[in-house]
Amino acid sequence: MKKNNISKEDLRIAVVEFAKQFVGIPYKYGATSKDAPNAFDCSGFTQYIYSQFDCKIPRSTILQAEFAGKKVGSIKNILPGDLVFLHSTSGHYNKKFPQGIGHVAMYLGNNKAIHATSKRYKTYPNIIEKGSIKIESLSKIIQKAKPLVIIKRIV
Repeated sequence: MKKNNISKEDLRIAVVEFAKQFVGIPYKYGATSKDAPNAFDCSGFTQYIYSQFDCKIPRSTILQAEFAGKKVGSIKNILPGDLVFLHSTSGHYNKKFPQGIGHVAMYLGNNKAIHATSKRYKTYPNIIEKGSIKIESLSKIIQKAKPLVIIKRIV
């Protein structure tokens, strides 16, 4: 879908509605664009969704947090389609985010968010995680993968 001639509000609604169709799609650790739309990791999911609306965002969580969209000042100002970045259990670090970012979810509205979530069963060097695309309460996601690091608005 092209984003031409559509209001930002309508585009956010279209993005959110499109994302919902992927509930139940399997999680794959380190999934690439070649795996989509049959499997996703968290940042691959958000990148794929926005790419369908001609919105190019980086591949990794930390690069999405740093370079995609505009910062939303407070969770009070969150809108559907905004991306919520959290530390999680294994964050990636850089100078801008020394606390690390390891997970991203997309806000849907009404305290709900969609994300590619998983449970880790085996760690390095052969990481095994199982999960899927799920809709959960944003407060539950934040509690599980805290702390909330930054919120970004793509459209």
